Amino acid sequence: MPLELKKLIADRFGENYELHARHINRTLVKVQRTIGFDKIYAKACGAYLYERDGTAILDFLSGYSVFNIGRNHPAVKQALSDALEMDLPNMVQMDCSLLSGLLAEALTRRLPKQLDSVFFCNSGTEAMEGAIKFARAATGRPGLIALQGAFHGLSMGSLSLMGCEAFREGFSPYLPGVSHVAMGDLEAVEARLSGGGIAAVIIEPVQGKGVHYPADDFYNHLQSLCRKHGTLLICDEVQTGLGRTGKWFGFEHWGLEPDIITLAKSLSGGYVPCGAIVTRRSIYQSTFRTLTRCVVHSSTFGRNNLAMACGLATLQVIDEEGLVQNAERVGAYLRDRLHGLQLRHSIIKEVRTKGLITAIEFQQPRELGAKLGWVFLHSLEKELFSQMIATTLLRRHRILTQVAAHGTDAIKILPPLIIGEKEVDQFVEALEAVLVACRNFPGPIWDLGAGIIRQAVKA
Repeated sequence: MPLELKKLIADRFGENYELHARHINRTLVKVQRTIGFDKIYAKACGAYLYERDGTAILDFLSGYSVFNIGRNHPAVKQALSDALEMDLPNMVQMDCSLLSGLLAEALTRRLPKQLDSVFFCNSGTEAMEGAIKFARAATGRPGLIALQGAFHGLSMGSLSLMGCEAFREGFSPYLPGVSHVAMGDLEAVEARLSGGGIAAVIIEPVQGKGVHYPADDFYNHLQSLCRKHGTLLICDEVQTGLGRTGKWFGFEHWGLEPDIITLAKSLSGGYVPCGAIVTRRSIYQSTFRTLTRCVVHSSTFGRNNLAMACGLATLQVIDEEGLVQNAERVGAYLRDRLHGLQLRHSIIKEVRTKGLITAIEFQQPRELGAKLGWVFLHSLEKELFSQMIATTLLRRHRILTQVAAHGTDAIKILPPLIIGEKEVDQFVEALEAVLVACRNFPGPIWDLGAGIIRQAVKA
């Protein structure tokens, strides 16, 4: 008897948070309820999530950049349907599947010619783990350099590269030989490289946590130092790749020539997890250098047919719908509108954006009412203001965003690359309404912030 999935979902709809509290992550459930993000979504399409009553929520988070092509894209659904209908042999392991070869070919066509070899896995953190192994095998060196503030994943190797301490607490000791330097500190980089033993320097072209990137040619000098010392440059494109920054890959903004890149998130089309390591053939073969080492690094589900079909369909959608170009164009429109907003509201400190990855950072405002509210909330909890903004955008304006990083007064937006000026206008107008309301203290906005703290204490 087949599973009656539709009936099961209809019968149990609405039990989401109770089931998670009982069997999965009850702490996350408490957080969602505390900040007012405990919505139950019934449907998703394109740039929108829908509640059971049909209320539309504009998704400016995109599953942290998983849904670059929007949610439930028909082209990816069709590719999955076709793959299932064909009853293809899947994960034989001791074979070479056609779909993985085709996706590898499609990826390398969009990259510099030296990046011609692909290893498939399931996630961004798994891609980073593999990249560490590839770099060590190719150089014979153990050391790694990452940037402060970086986010590279949450398994032990990628966590060792992590530059966000909030994610590292309680999990030491980390992978030995890893050091962190501040973005822009070339002297620190050269000092470490000169000491020898460094296999790779790892960067996110645009750091996902907080949306930080150099305003100058730091990356170019960094690459030159890597070449000088025989060190590999790894670009983590898990969040920035496949059009997010207005170019196919984030490293293109600086004209870099990385030795290894990592991909995941949007390569899945939002359906089946799909990650990839792309590198030069010589580096690849350093890992698989003899016949007996042909499977020394592997991933059971890495080349599965459904993931490969999703990847192929996703790349085709990005091409056919011109989403890279759209991210550049709409991203510029968003940047200009936010800069206009900044001129009208002293509470906006900075707008950082590349294509459609954006952080809006706040500061203590000049207006008296807003200033009093700012001081009040910051006396309770530093991150509370930005969470209050994100919660208000969701509750009052039906727009999903989130805090940019731990310990920051900033929100981050990652809309799907399919959006246009209409969605940008909706977001900017909603944000302006929230910021105008912040000028009234005491008032409903500030009451919401205090309410979040009360709920957190109670939880």
